[in-house]
Amino acid sequence: ITLLCGFCLFLPSCFGRCIDFFQFTLMLFLIKLFFSIPQGQLSILQEKIDHLERLLAENNEIISNIRDSVINLSESVKDGQKNPEAINFSQGSFSELLPSASSLLAVDSEDCLFASKSGSHSSDVQMLDVYDILPFDNPDGGVWKQGFDITYNENEWDSEPLQVFVVPHSHNDPGWLKTFDDYFRDQTQHILNNMVIKLQEDNRRKFIWSEISYFAKWWDGVDTQKKDAVKRLIKDGQFEIVTGGWVMPDEASAHYFAVIDQMIEGHQWLEKNVGVKPKTAWAVDPFGHSPTMAYLLKRTGFNNMLIQRVHYSIKKHFSTQKTLEFFWRQNWDLGSSTDILCHMMPFYSYDIPHTCGPDPKICCQFDFKRLPGGRISCPWRVPPEAIHAGNVQHRAWLILDQYRKKSKLYRTKVLLAPLGDDFRYVESSEWDQQYQNYQKLFDYMNSRPDWHVKVTTTYFLVYGENSTKRYSILSGLFFDRMCIAFCILTLYKYLIILCNSRAAEILYSFALVQSSKFEKMSAFPSVDNYKLLTEARRNLGLFQHHDAITGTAKDWVVVDYGTRYYKYINLNLHFLFKFKDVLLQDDVQASQDALPRKTVIKLTLQPRYLLVHNPTEQERFSVVSVTVNSPKVKVLSPLGKPLTVQISAVWDGATTVSREAYQISFVAHVPPLGIAVYQVLEDENSEAVLADYNIYVRHSRQDNPDTVFKIKGMQNSVDNIILENAYMKLWFSGMSGLLEKINTKEDGKNHQVKVDFAWYGTTSNRDKSGAYLFIPDGDAKPYIFTDPPTIRVAHGKIFSEVVCFFHHVTHTVRLYKVQGLEGQSLEVSNIVDIRGEYNRELAMRISSDINSQKRFYSDLNGYQIQPRLTMSKLPIQANIYPMTTMAYIQDVGVRLTLHSAQSLGVASLKNGQLEVIMDRRLMQDDNRGLGQGVQDNKITANVFRLLLEKRHGTDVNEEKAPVSFPSLLSHMTSLFLNHPFIPMTINADSGVPELINTFSPLMSSMPCDIHLVNLRTIQAKVDTKPSDEAALILHRKGFDCRFSNKDTGLLCSTTQGKIKVHKLFSKFRVESLTPTSLSLMHSPPDARNISGINMGSMEINTFRIRLR
Repeated sequence: ITLLCGFCLFLPSCFGRCIDFFQFTLMLFLIKLFFSIPQGQLSILQEKIDHLERLLAENNEIISNIRDSVINLSESVKDGQKNPEAINFSQGSFSELLPSASSLLAVDSEDCLFASKSGSHSSDVQMLDVYDILPFDNPDGGVWKQGFDITYNENEWDSEPLQVFVVPHSHNDPGWLKTFDDYFRDQTQHILNNMVIKLQEDNRRKFIWSEISYFAKWWDGVDTQKKDAVKRLIKDGQFEIVTGGWVMPDEASAHYFAVIDQMIEGHQWLEKNVGVKPKTAWAVDPFGHSPTMAYLLKRTGFNNMLIQRVHYSIKKHFSTQKTLEFFWRQNWDLGSSTDILCHMMPFYSYDIPHTCGPDPKICCQFDFKRLPGGRISCPWRVPPEAIHAGNVQHRAWLILDQYRKKSKLYRTKVLLAPLGDDFRYVESSEWDQQYQNYQKLFDYMNSRPDWHVKVTTTYFLVYGENSTKRYSILSGLFFDRMCIAFCILTLYKYLIILCNSRAAEILYSFALVQSSKFEKMSAFPSVDNYKLLTEARRNLGLFQHHDAITGTAKDWVVVDYGTRYYKYINLNLHFLFKFKDVLLQDDVQASQDALPRKTVIKLTLQPRYLLVHNPTEQERFSVVSVTVNSPKVKVLSPLGKPLTVQISAVWDGATTVSREAYQISFVAHVPPLGIAVYQVLEDENSEAVLADYNIYVRHSRQDNPDTVFKIKGMQNSVDNIILENAYMKLWFSGMSGLLEKINTKEDGKNHQVKVDFAWYGTTSNRDKSGAYLFIPDGDAKPYIFTDPPTIRVAHGKIFSEVVCFFHHVTHTVRLYKVQGLEGQSLEVSNIVDIRGEYNRELAMRISSDINSQKRFYSDLNGYQIQPRLTMSKLPIQANIYPMTTMAYIQDVGVRLTLHSAQSLGVASLKNGQLEVIMDRRLMQDDNRGLGQGVQDNKITANVFRLLLEKRHGTDVNEEKAPVSFPSLLSHMTSLFLNHPFIPMTINADSGVPELINTFSPLMSSMPCDIHLVNLRTIQAKVDTKPSDEAALILHRKGFDCRFSNKDTGLLCSTTQGKIKVHKLFSKFRVESLTPTSLSLMHSPPDARNISGINMGSMEINTFRIRLR
């Protein structure tokens, strides 16, 4: 259970190292296309732009004035002057002003109602209440060890027979104990080959399949005859695709962007190649289940879903209440539009011994692969018997007894009995063993009307359609509280942040339209790049697999996931990137498991071009830092104006300054989804401001004068280290360098906010912590350092920072001295190295004076916030939860949010405290199937933002609500953290003509609460070409208004979820826009071309869009 990149994905966070070169190739192409086209075409383009400006000028002015008036009235601005930052980029008036210190955020009052109403509609079953009442004990339940004894009356089915649907399946992990390719070669291809043969032998045979990553690989290698046979089997109802995503994704660590992306990839592949639309979702192996997944499935078009891995105490409770089947509703849903019928499997596993009924000793006897003489047997030492005329009555009655007992846990007389396990049905003999023996049992049971049962192998859909009883409405989530896989594989989850596949998708869509517009398709290799993009999507999707992003795979399998992206980038550059010798990445990765290193830009008197891409849909001022070879530097804005620049040292270790490189930092202003071109050049008369340094060590040393920087040696002291900007003042310990206190200047209040580190060990009992389990030996022990760490303090014009060098972690807190969003939170980063440790897990802990009362909040998949309650009746491991993008604690006056650029485990074990587990090193297997510990640790980076906000107008009943929402400022902080500016330089020897100004594809910022999830070019119906359509995916976020909207630095407003599409793009015309389901599988019956979008809060909507 852990987060996002497949070497990439990751947090929407995310998503980019994989295709950095690709996206910047697109940047350059767009810049060249817009600013370097032939003079004749340029004149035509200019005329069109002038005409467009004349047509829009009056409306733009009216809208601008109305907007300013609303801002002025709602916020009572004294001067009533126009907000200078509300730039309409279509007019070409690109402002370079920094955000005003008095800027106000315009929020429509209607948009504040959703958060206040959410959670007011009660469900029949609220999981927070269930967790509260359950004792989470584990008494011996008899043959059903974690359940209870089940009895029934034999006459119960006289009036309504029991219907049993046996569902043969094979769960194929795209990597676990073997790599994806090894599994395919050794097992998966044989399963699918035999499926085609064996299903055709008897039309009563049925089979389901889930993982399209494997199915697509198999499909590409088989002949037309087999493909036609598969299509016939699907048409006849013998073979069914369930879920149909690229993988069966993890539901705790994966970001919703990545979950949607792999779902689209699978469904698009199915539509194009097989012509099938899955109707039912099937998730038997992810480590817990998120309501986010239920929502995404519902919006994809599913009405039924199945889940399996839920804590045994919950399964037992649901079994007693007969609520194993329920309508799963979102906590925030004010109606019932998110309801999806969910079937929860009641027993321990999805294997055959745990699916026919409560007694695994009996059920194992009906796994006919375990017949005597085979390679596997039943652990209960009672083998199966081949079915024949002499034993069919006894054997049929034996399994019917299990079916009946299992059915007593449900409200209907319709029973689902899966028949499969991991990588089953490889050999032709197993198909015969299972199908032939079960057919004899079915024929006999169906011939006995006095038994009142009808048994068949049929697809899962019939199960849902034949269930007529009323189901409970459930809201909440299911995560196995003992499992902590979401705390590992942090290096790859961090790299996901750098893997901006979303940026590449959007830039590709723009470049494709623009190249067609100017008949310059030959200049842009759209087909080749689309193949690259498709491969990147699939590698990203593969990493969302529940044994990939979680780190619960063999070491060499994890390396394979990383190598796929790394080799894929480097081996294809010469083929895919026409401009590979032109663009230089800001970050370079030496190997698949290494942290990126900065590229050093070599300066001359001639300017080097620095392209800065803003991957967010908001106009944005953010700090850009790049590395150059000289401190004598000047940076020019897109309009040629000199910018304020901070020069910082690049360090070799804690105290040695590099003479080869210097970091320059400046505030870049880039339009939404746009590109700004800055110039960097060497200048002997540079006015750049040098950072000053104080270095604290145990014993003071003589200052060693540096030729460039002012560096002062200091002795560790009890005196505090202080940093401050316009918003806050920070105090750090002079001994440890760790944060101790924050003063918020808006109200002058001091807040105790202390950062420290702690170690968890593992228990001495037989069951110990491993890849899946977290079983500590008690409370975490403080991170003890015998000698004070070296502390390096930087004071600069753009930012100041404190860096602490501990043995296992280099900890940095950076405070930006800029107006607006970036100045209102702290950037916290850790470089972690625990490779020399033995059975230890390192946590970062934040302790505050906030009276959180055992409650905290963490996000689910970057999509929604889930309230948590730390329960004293549960062990430590049961109070740690997954965090994909943020977690917070609060009281009536303050909220403290930890924003994260990678998914980790988070807890609040004491009042006012948050802690995250940053890395784990465990020497033993935890007996969950992996067969190894966690010893493949790498040097790992974790990046966070710490945001302290003042609350007002709180409700005393709020703490009991099952929902919570971030503020708009918090949403934007997370967005900017997980979608940082992407800088790229142009090679000095490239011969590229001069580039000018900016690329601004949008008219202006989108509404503050609407996030552009993706603009994903859709595949053509034939071949591997892109079509002229894209999937426009939007998410309207729910937000809490009870926070200050002054000086947020946000240059947007809210609009009640309404967008006028013809005013969205500045460089393109919307030719058509039609609503569709989330993964493009279904279109509404009344689908038509629309000119406006109207979204409800929290909704994610997809539209087919054609731009010209």
